[in-house]
Amino acid sequence: MKTLNFRILLVLLIIFLNSCTSTQIVSSWRAPGKQLHAGEWTKVLVLAMLRNETDRRRTEDEMVKYLDGKGIASYSYLDENFNRSDEQALRNKLKNDGFDAAVTMRLVDVDKERIFVPAQHYNYPLYYDNFGRYYYRNWPFYTTPGYYSVTTKFIIETVIYSIPDDKIIWSGITETYDPAGVVRLTDEIAGAIRQKMLQEGFIEK
Repeated sequence: MKTLNFRILLVLLIIFLNSCTSTQIVSSWRAPGKQLHAGEWTKVLVLAMLRNETDRRRTEDEMVKYLDGKGIASYSYLDENFNRSDEQALRNKLKNDGFDAAVTMRLVDVDKERIFVPAQHYNYPLYYDNFGRYYYRNWPFYTTPGYYSVTTKFIIETVIYSIPDDKIIWSGITETYDPAGVVRLTDEIAGAIRQKMLQEGFIEK
């Protein structure tokens, strides 16, 4: 019974660790003195610069969800007929259509690292009744052989622009290790950025 409980505890611990965020902000910048207030923005363009079209759309859809109906995905706004090479035309279009801001997310780099996890030896017993029970029931749990683990790190740059002022007001670089898909990656980045903005006073609490 105790062995079963120990195994259940291990499973729950693994689930807990996998559910923890793997994203951290490694650097950020904000426009001096700039602070966003509730209700200040009513129309925001969200743009994910990813090569894979499916990933791009899914990422933009996730970003839109965090803007409470104020966000508009770029794939639904800038169609194939729009001349993307005309910089001034883009500026004019956003201003004429009443956008307050643009939020962009760009994949900077993907870094893979092969790490050796050394063997681990545990020396705490589960049973003390007698030597036979102690040895045969616990020995399998005390030695874990070493192995190689490959971690994948996604480096993402997020930039926020003020459309009326036509300038950048916030930027940040995040690192995410082994994200479980685009949706999870976007969720973690959005959560980390919001927490950072609250801490530095960029958005009001």
